Amino acid sequence: MIRVLLADDQVLVRAGFRALLDAQADIEVVGEADDGAAAVALAAELRPDVVLMDIRMPGLDGLEATRQIGARPELAEVKVVVLTTFELDEYVFEALRGGAAGFLVKDTEPADLLRAVRVVAAGDALLSPGVTRRLIGEFAARSKAPGQPSTPALGLLTEREREVLTLVGLGLSNDEIARRLVVSPLTAKTHVSRAMVKLGVRDRAQLVVLAYESGLVRPGWLG
Repeated sequence: MIRVLLADDQVLVRAGFRALLDAQADIEVVGEADDGAAAVALAAELRPDVVLMDIRMPGLDGLEATRQIGARPELAEVKVVVLTTFELDEYVFEALRGGAAGFLVKDTEPADLLRAVRVVAAGDALLSPGVTRRLIGEFAARSKAPGQPSTPALGLLTEREREVLTLVGLGLSNDEIARRLVVSPLTAKTHVSRAMVKLGVRDRAQLVVLAYESGLVRPGWLG
């Protein structure tokens, strides 16, 4: 059973999400929060698998709540998906950098919301090669000064792990990476996991951010 925490200051939004999610045999809404502080507290108390986190909430906003959840080692298994009204929300990149596993537009189709919850709960990031890659590329370009050197930690990676990190940054799944490199999906997953450990990141979303910030992937690349 996938346990979900809803964090949104709009009662009707939470009610709609709850009705959709609770109707699924494999998903259960275990709590609701109307601001970021309550979301952090409930995440610590309930240890949900997934938090659907609105960015704009009164008091402690979803961005800071995501950072606080991401900074607590005991909540490492709690995956945060940030909710935004617009695809190019200026805060989405910061949310991903702060530990979010991905993002969803609030008016997403019900089937896409359910798929997102299941994908994130399974340990993958909600990062497709489309809108998300363009979004991350745009904000990574703003946050990285021209001529800034690559992340020193990249020196810990093998040549194959750097190659895999680049493909992760382009939004490829493990299966797609496996086909590109002509290896098994398990081997691709192993390379991704080793890169995460060496670079000290908690999930695939932060690998994507690092791939852009280090210059391995540049905005506009199609992969």
